[in-house]
Order: sequence, then C-alpha cells, then structure tokens
Amino acid sequence: MGGPVAAEETAAADGGRRTGDRARGRRRGGTANLATVAASAGVSIATVSKVVNGRSDVGPETRARVQSLLEQHNYVGRRAEPATGTGPRTVELVFHGDQTGYALAILDGVLEAAARAGVSVAVSVRARRDHPVEQPPANVWVRQLVALDRTAVIDVVDDARHGDLAALARSKVPFVLLDPLSLPQREVPSIGTTNFSGALTATQHLIDLGHRRIAHYGGPPEFLFSRARAHGYRAAMEGAGLPVPDGYVGVGSYDHAGGVAGGGALLDRPDRPTAIFAATDESAAGVIEAARLRGLRVPEDLSLVGFDDAPISRLLSPPLTTVRQPLLEMGRVALQTALRLAAGEPLEVHHVELATELIVRASTAPPV
Repeated sequence: MGGPVAAEETAAADGGRRTGDRARGRRRGGTANLATVAASAGVSIATVSKVVNGRSDVGPETRARVQSLLEQHNYVGRRAEPATGTGPRTVELVFHGDQTGYALAILDGVLEAAARAGVSVAVSVRARRDHPVEQPPANVWVRQLVALDRTAVIDVVDDARHGDLAALARSKVPFVLLDPLSLPQREVPSIGTTNFSGALTATQHLIDLGHRRIAHYGGPPEFLFSRARAHGYRAAMEGAGLPVPDGYVGVGSYDHAGGVAGGGALLDRPDRPTAIFAATDESAAGVIEAARLRGLRVPEDLSLVGFDDAPISRLLSPPLTTVRQPLLEMGRVALQTALRLAAGEPLEVHHVELATELIVRASTAPPV
C-alpha cells in the first residue's frame, strides 16, 4: 500500500487546476488538496507531503508554515487505496466523554468479534463538544488515522453533526456509528436499538403493576435516543389514559449525579410519583440515592426502572429492573459491519436496530 497521501498527490499534480481547486475547497467548507496548501505556502507538493507524513527533512520554519496552512484549509487527506486484507488490520474504536459500564460492554462485544476475525482493536477517546479538553482538531485526528492505516473506525455515541464525522467522510476511511446521538445521513452506517419500544415496555410494566403516578427522568432532548425513550414513555401513558403532569418529565445528564439531582426534584414534588422510569442505569442509580436521602425505600415507596442492563444494574440494592440493550451484540455487529465496509461489500441496510428486552428484578413492585 502506498503512503497515506499518494492518491492525493497524483490527483493534485495536474497543472492548471490549483486556482480552481482552491476555490472549490473553500466552497466545500474549507477542505483542500495538497496542491492548494503547497501553493499557499509557496513550497512544492512533495514538501507538503513530507510534513503530512511526519518526515524529518523539512526545516522548522517551513514545517510550521505548512502545518498552519493545513489547519486553515482543514486538510484531511485520503487513504490511497482500500485495505487489501493482506497485512495486519486494526479497527479504531472511538468513545466520547466519560466512560461507564455501557462503554465496557460495547468494548467486550467489539473485542470478541475482532478476535474471531483476526483483527486488532485500538481504543481512543474524544471529548464531547460540551466538555472541551486539549485534543487534536478533527482534521488532525483523522490525518493520524489515515497515516496509521486504520482498516475502519467505529464511532460510539457521537453526534452525526460533529466535525469528526465530516472529516472521516472526507478521508474515505470506512466508519460505523454506534448509538449515534443524532440521526445520521441515510448512507452513513449506524447501529442502534429499539429505544422507543423499550421505553414503552418499561413504562407499561409499571402501569401493569398498578402505578398511576409515573414520572420519567431522561437525558438531553437533542439526543436521538433521549427523544425516542421519552416518546415511548408518553405513548404508554397515553395508551393507558394516564396524565403526565407538567414537570413529570425530568431532563438532565445520564450519569449518577444527574440522577441524584433530577430524581430528587421529582421526589420533592407535592404529587410525588410512585414510580420513575430512568433513561439509563447510571441515572437510575442516582435516583435510588435521591430516594435514600429522603428516607424513601425502593421498591416499597418508589418503583424504579432503568435502561441499558449495564453491570451496575445487578450490583445495586435492590437489583434494578431495566431494559436490556444487547450491548455485546451491538459491539459485535458494529465490528462486522466495519469489516464489510473495509472489504468493499455492499450493505443491505444502513441503519440496524437490535431488539431490547425488559429484565424484571427487585426494584419494582405494586404501589402500597
């Protein structure tokens, strides 16, 4: 396989196109090829190629000037050719933000499928947009993936509007979204679960136990699966003819701290709910803590259902009734899909939703 910018250099060598390429690059949102960067820097395409590929035989001032222009032009670069399968294959598994039991279960599924396929997995973490930390910009990060010759990328719980995905698409490195935060373009492969029906089943379980004052603690409404779970909750309540009072749908972070705060706000209401459907197991754990701080018992005073069936759900006291996402299977399917894309195989469908399942444990009971 050639160097990571070989195809880019060949395409850029046609004379007389530099001015047009530069203009087209600006119209495409700032992307550019090597010729555009070389012309702006006043150096040869070969010099820019050396900087992109980390070669040492470029002067420091020239290197700094070229790197600055690469950033200004949002240069990503493209893999010279698809992975052939004859050399070692490595899939990049990318998580975003703080990691939980959810992420570990996904990782287990990816590793299991990778071992069967004889593929290595490299794990990296990118910060979320609302948690800015020092990290390479999207185009720099993707250039590194191209230089490392990654076979494919699995991007977990990312936003389809995020710059990382646009840079990946320009690079031509195959990638799969796993549990995306927003609806991706139709041609972008993604793996998810039946969030709506899972939430409906969870809420219906509480209704069947006899609960009528049922609240929902959910996540940020801009997230695709947050909206799906909230809609499933409301559909179950509406189907049973039960009201959803103003303020009965709490919104906050999906972590333990969010559950403590959001659950506490629901439990402090004068019309305190007798049951809560929490949109993740981590936030459900926080709701249990909020109940304990108020002298309320689960499930005697409050029934609680979570979502994920992450390892924490079995360790809580009492063990948590929850909606099981097939996290291991999601990881396996994502790895298999990534390898199919890398091999140039067509996909029958671009978005796959795996079935959820209600797991009943000791955190739910009929109201007293």
